Amino acid sequence: MLTVVLSGLRARWAAFLGSFVALGLGVGLLTTMGLGLSATFDAPERTPQRFASAPVVVKGRDAVTVDVRRGPHTASVSRKLDRPQPVDTELLRELKARWAVTVAGGPDAVGVHGPASEVRTLVGDRAQVLTGGERRLADPEPERDAEALVALNALLGTAGGVTTFVSVFVVASTFAFAVALRRREFGLLRTAGATPGQVRRMLLAEAAGVGVLASAAGCALGAWGAPWLAQVLVDGDLAPGWFRIGDAVWPFHAAFWTGVTVAVAGALAASRRAGKVGPTAVLREADVDTGALPLGRALLGAGLLLAGAGLLLRTCATEPSELLKRKTYTTVPMLLITGVALLAPLLVRPVARALRLPGTTGMLVRENSAAAVRRTAAVAAPVLVTVALAGSLLGSATTVTSTKAAEARGQTAARWVVDGDELTPVRVPGATVSATGATSVFVRDGAEALVKYGARAVSDPAAFADLARLPVVAGDVRDLDDRSIVVNEEWQRGRVGERVEVWLADGSGPVTLRVVAVLALGTGDNGPYVTRANAPGSVVDRIEASGAEGVNGASGAALSTALGGAGGTVRTVEEWAAATHPATSPQTRLGLLLVLGIALVYTVIALANTLLMATSVRGGELASLRLAGATRTQVLRVVTGEAALAVTIGALLGLAVTAVVLASLGTGLAALSAPVALSVPWGTVGAAAGACAVVATAAAALPAWRLTR
Repeated sequence: MLTVVLSGLRARWAAFLGSFVALGLGVGLLTTMGLGLSATFDAPERTPQRFASAPVVVKGRDAVTVDVRRGPHTASVSRKLDRPQPVDTELLRELKARWAVTVAGGPDAVGVHGPASEVRTLVGDRAQVLTGGERRLADPEPERDAEALVALNALLGTAGGVTTFVSVFVVASTFAFAVALRRREFGLLRTAGATPGQVRRMLLAEAAGVGVLASAAGCALGAWGAPWLAQVLVDGDLAPGWFRIGDAVWPFHAAFWTGVTVAVAGALAASRRAGKVGPTAVLREADVDTGALPLGRALLGAGLLLAGAGLLLRTCATEPSELLKRKTYTTVPMLLITGVALLAPLLVRPVARALRLPGTTGMLVRENSAAAVRRTAAVAAPVLVTVALAGSLLGSATTVTSTKAAEARGQTAARWVVDGDELTPVRVPGATVSATGATSVFVRDGAEALVKYGARAVSDPAAFADLARLPVVAGDVRDLDDRSIVVNEEWQRGRVGERVEVWLADGSGPVTLRVVAVLALGTGDNGPYVTRANAPGSVVDRIEASGAEGVNGASGAALSTALGGAGGTVRTVEEWAAATHPATSPQTRLGLLLVLGIALVYTVIALANTLLMATSVRGGELASLRLAGATRTQVLRVVTGEAALAVTIGALLGLAVTAVVLASLGTGLAALSAPVALSVPWGTVGAAAGACAVVATAAAALPAWRLTR
C-alpha cells in the first residue's frame, strides 16, 4: 500500500500541487495569526512614570461598586468611571500633616513618602493605595496598552477563523474534484482486486502525506511572515507601535496539527465516495455528470442553509441589535456561504441554463457547463465564497456606519453643529442653541448585574427639546428636568412615569430619577439623556444651533460667526455627520480587506488548480471539436467561456447570499426604528470577481492551448 501511495504522489504531483499550496498557505497564515494572537494576550509591563519617586500612591476612586444578587448571596460588582475622582480634600490634608506629599498632573492621585502599611491604615476605604508596580495605574490612560490589543485580538481571531474556514473548504473541494477525475483509475484498481477499504486508505494516506509536508512548509512560512505582519499592523495603525511577535511555541503545534487534520478531513468524504466505485467504472467515459450531489452533502448543505437563515430570522425577531455587531455579521454569513457552496452542484445547472449566451459558441458554453456539473461547481464555489464574504462583510460594516450617520443627521433640526473637547457655551440672539456633553450613568440590570450606559448631559432642556428629533416611542422629551431622565427601550424598567435608581458619572448615588420619555433603541446611540445637574464632571463637547431668518432672527453667516466663539469646529449638520460618522474607519476597512485578501488568495489557488486539472483531461473532447470543424481559436473560446461562465455563476450565487445578509440587516434596522442605509461594496465585489475571471480563463486557456497544438 505504501508503495502505491508514494508512486501515486510522484505520478500525480500536479494534481496535489493545488492542495499542497492551499494547505501550506493556510498553515502559514494560521501560524502567523497564532503568533500574533499570542503577542496580544499580555501588554508589556510598564514602569510607573507619574509617581516614579514616591513609594506609595493614593488614588481617588475610579470605579463604582454596587452589591448585586448572586443566587442566595450578594456580591460586589464594579464598573469603571469615565475619569478618576479627585482625592478627598480632608484626606489630602491628613496625608500632608504626616508625610511629604507629591502632587503631579492633577488632583486624582498624590504620591506619599511614607510607610505603605501606615498609609493604608489612615486611608481606609476612602481611596485606593497603590504600591510597587501598581503605581503605574495612576499614570494617564493606564489601560491603554491592554485596550489597544483588544481590537487587534478580534481582528487576528477573525482572520484565523476565515483562514480555517476557507482552507477546509478549498482542500475538501480540491480532493473531491480530484477523486471525481480518477473514477476510472479506481475502477481499474477494483478490477485488479483492490477492496473498497484499500481504496479509501490509499486516498487518506495520500492526504496525510500531503498534509504533513504542507504543514511543515506552512510552519516555516508562518515563522517568516509573522514579523512582517506585525510591521504591517503597526504601519496601518491597527496595533500600537511597541507591538512585537514573541517566542511562543503553541501556535506552531496548533497550526501543524490543524493542517494535517484539515487534509485528512478534507479527503475523508471523497475517500468514502471513491470506495464505492465499482470495477465497471473503468469502462465508463461520459461528459454528463450524474450523482454529482451525494445525499450526505445535500443534507449537510440544506441543514447549514436552514440554520443560517433560521438564525438570521430569530435574531431579527428577538434581538435585532445583535445584527449590528461585527461578531454576528462575520460569523452568520459563513453558515449561508457554506450551505450554498455545498449545494452548488444542484444550483449551477439551472443558473447556467437561465443565462442566455449569443451564438453557437455561447450555446456550446452553456450546455457544456450545465452538463459538466462537477467542474462548473468546483469553479463556482470558491468564487461564491470570495464574493459573498466581500459583499456581506464590507456591506454590513458600511451599512451599519452609514446608518449611524443618517441617524445622527436625522435626530436634530439644527443647522449648525460645533464639536470639540471643551467648548464654551454661547448665546446668540434670535437663535436656538443647545449645548450637550458626554457623561455616563450606571443602573442595575435586574438584581444580578450593573450596566454602564453612555449618556448625554443637556444644558438647556427647553432648547434641547426644540432642536431634538429623537425617535420617541413614549412620553415627551420636553418634560426633562433635574429630577428626571430620558431612556431607551433597552432599559428593563423603562416605562414613562417609573422611577429608576442610577449612579452618576462620579460614582455618587444611587439617585432616583423619573422616566419622562422612552426612545427607540436605534443603532445604540439613542440616550439616555440627563440634565447637567446629574452629570458631574461633564464638559460641553457639542453645540447645536438653528436660527430663524428675519428681523429678530440670526442669519446663517452671523450664527456661524457667533458659534466660532465656542472654541470648536463649526460645521453644517451634513458636514458634521460626514466628518464624525465616516462610512468605515480606515483601520476597520484595512482589517476587513486583510480577511478578504486571504479568501481571494485561496480562491485564486483553487481556481488555478481545478481548471488546470479539469482542462488537462479534456484532450479527447477538444480533439472531437477540432474534428467537427472547430478552429483552434473557437475551441479556446469555448474553454475560456466555460471558465468565465462558472465564475459568473459563482458571483451570482455570492451576490444572492449578500442580498440575504443585507436584507436581514435592513429588516433589523427597521425593527430598531433606525434609518436603513444599505450599502453594497460594488467596487470590491467587482474587483474580486474580475480577478477570479482573469485567473480562471488563464488557467483554462493554457492547458487547452497545449492540447490543441
